[in-house]
Amino acid sequence: MRTTTLPHSPIYARPVQKPSALLQTLITLVIGASLFIVLVGLAVGGYSLAYADKVYPGVSVAGVNLSGLTRSQAAEQLLAEMKYSETGKIAFQEGKQVWIAKPEELGFFLDSQTSSQAAYLVGRSGGLLARAAAQFNAWSEGKSLPPLYVLDERIAQHYLKGIAAQVDIPIVEASLSVNGVDVVVRSGQVGRNLDVPDAIQALRAQLPMLTDAIIPLVVRETPPVILDATAQAELARRILSAPLTITVPEAVSGDPGPWTFQPDALAVMLVIERVEDAQGAHYQVGLDSTKLRVFLDGIASSFVRAPENARFIFNDDTRQLELIQPAVIGRGLDTETSLKQIKDKVIAGEHTVGLDMEYTEPPVTDNATAESLGISELVSSYNSYFYGSSNERIQNIQIASARFHGLLVPPGATFSMANALGDVSLDNGYAEALIILGDRTIQGVGGGVCQVSTTLFRTVFFGGYPIVERHPHAYRVGYYEQTSGGGHNADLAGLDATVFVPVVDFKFTNDTPNWLLMETYVNVSARRLTWKFYSTSDGRSVSWETTGPQNTVEPPEPTYEENPSLNQGQIKQVDWAAEGADITVTRTVSRDGSVLNQDTFTTHYLPWRAVYQYGPGTEIPTPEPTQEP
Repeated sequence: MRTTTLPHSPIYARPVQKPSALLQTLITLVIGASLFIVLVGLAVGGYSLAYADKVYPGVSVAGVNLSGLTRSQAAEQLLAEMKYSETGKIAFQEGKQVWIAKPEELGFFLDSQTSSQAAYLVGRSGGLLARAAAQFNAWSEGKSLPPLYVLDERIAQHYLKGIAAQVDIPIVEASLSVNGVDVVVRSGQVGRNLDVPDAIQALRAQLPMLTDAIIPLVVRETPPVILDATAQAELARRILSAPLTITVPEAVSGDPGPWTFQPDALAVMLVIERVEDAQGAHYQVGLDSTKLRVFLDGIASSFVRAPENARFIFNDDTRQLELIQPAVIGRGLDTETSLKQIKDKVIAGEHTVGLDMEYTEPPVTDNATAESLGISELVSSYNSYFYGSSNERIQNIQIASARFHGLLVPPGATFSMANALGDVSLDNGYAEALIILGDRTIQGVGGGVCQVSTTLFRTVFFGGYPIVERHPHAYRVGYYEQTSGGGHNADLAGLDATVFVPVVDFKFTNDTPNWLLMETYVNVSARRLTWKFYSTSDGRSVSWETTGPQNTVEPPEPTYEENPSLNQGQIKQVDWAAEGADITVTRTVSRDGSVLNQDTFTTHYLPWRAVYQYGPGTEIPTPEPTQEP
């Protein structure tokens, strides 16, 4: 292994050099500055120590010298010398009115504590040099600070609200009212309101200036929505100046009216409404729609007149229709139009107003022809007989059958006998005669009407028209099995129909394309009622069969009742005995060999007892039961 030995390097010693002139200058300056800072610090420290807890010399607030004063002394000095809050004057002016207030009355006060604290802090903030400079400047040139004031706006608002109480005027809308028949109108008033926030804003700007000033007050004026109601008042007075008369146009005998409303009644109906529309808000004067509608609804029913077709008879020779009763134009009160018409005309100053009617023409008017209705021939006819009927019963047959003379049934319509018959009452000319009520035959208004319904039923039956509703009598009534000359045919049993308005009805349908014309004729001397149908035959034919009375049941024993209105010894039969029976009638309606309709009418007749009444003290006989004629 080879080892290499390096030779030792020689060590040379460098000579010591003296500082340069520049370096010596810098060292001198540093030392000098340090000594200066030390001296300044000693000076500032001594100065601060001298004015510890006191305002430095040269410091003032708003010209009040506070040099050398403690903070509390400075605050007292400021309060003693600064009297603006107590002596200043702020004048508020609105028009010719002026209100003068001291600043302190407006909540403006000097904040002496904060102001003295601000003076005390001069020369006491920042670094050493900054404090020294501030203290030196204050001493040499003086340092004046602005005063610090506080504005308590709550106090200012309270003061201004006192002024507002004298300035403000409430908004008053014009009013309109009725006292009895007198119209009372009051004009509106423009509202005025002091703008307190605007005055506060002005105070914020003015008071810090510490000078007297005049502050103009801002008053906002707000007109009412309705300032004047004079025109509407005049309208109301015009409405109440005379009675209002409501008339019926083209009045006929029996029509109600006219109706007259005196001013005091009109005053009750007068309504004054506040409305807003394209013209703005205003009062609207007129009559109360609700009260008027109640009145119109109350009289509306008296004007209702259903339209009625003209009535005709068919002339068998000329084969033309002959008018026997003109058509009735339907009429009804148009409540809404009448209501509007009354209100509009009253506002226009009119005091006589006609009602508005709606008119409806019936389907068949006076100028209808046989050809237009499709009537060309007699298509069905039937005679029923009423031998033995009382005069009252005959009277009822005549009145009831006349209701159907000349009556027309539209094609396809279902005819209701009860509707066409109307009210069966003494007022309509009916008399009292025997009727079936419950399980008794008694005197009642309209006895004999069922002769008419039975005749119509048979005319329909043999005419081949569909029967929608039919009700038989409770027992077999002899009248409906009579034939010409007073004969009797039991095969007619089961072909009766009763109608008792409005509970029991007889209905059939005119299933042809032509109108059906009814004609009824009563021959009192022959005791015959004839019912005819005129139309145009479609070729239908009718065949029928009857079982005749079956399962007959003898009538019960007669009953005897005492009637205090009868004399002693007087006996009167009031109900007649009849056998009970079951009968089935079958009808077949055909045309051209085809069956159009087949229906069955099943009738169950009750056995009926005879009833006798006798006067008090009468010996009761035992007569054989008798059949009703």
